[in-house]
Amino acid sequence: MSAIDVLSETEVEVRDALPDDAHAISAIYAWHVLHGRASFEEVPPTVDEMRKRIKSVTDGGMPWLVALYRGIVVGYCYATPYRPRQAYRYTLEESIYVDASTTGRGFGSTLLSALIARCEQGPWRQMIAVVGDGNNNSGSLRLHKKHGFEVVGQLRSVGYKKGDWRDTLIMQRPLNDGDWTLPE
Repeated sequence: MSAIDVLSETEVEVRDALPDDAHAISAIYAWHVLHGRASFEEVPPTVDEMRKRIKSVTDGGMPWLVALYRGIVVGYCYATPYRPRQAYRYTLEESIYVDASTTGRGFGSTLLSALIARCEQGPWRQMIAVVGDGNNNSGSLRLHKKHGFEVVGQLRSVGYKKGDWRDTLIMQRPLNDGDWTLPE
């Protein structure tokens, strides 16, 4: 059993992503692009491209968080506007990825909890998760359900990658009062 197999939440630090985290974030995401089923990208972005993505999200006032275990980035998550049209302004889409060698150890749960808490500090009322290859991505489904997301839709065969068609599940959870009250 490795040291990373047994941990407590106090051993995991979640903080805002820094430009220097782009190397670790790129490496984590590259594995998912090349070997995983969740990402519909087919070519991993470069470190410079990832740095630009982080800057774009954070410059837009949205959170991009990383989880560190013993000082090493083991996962990341972020929120972006769900769609560009004005009426969607209270709805966010989240994305989350953890190092493939550390799945099932609670890093994703810690990250998603922190992201939800951060987003609930803002004006947003709904959070959407677009789960790539949803029916074959049980880890992501379990993670999101644990944090209050419900499956609200399925897009069939919308991605074609590695020789097969892939579905996408749309999951949703309210932030704060959700649609129970009007936004300010």
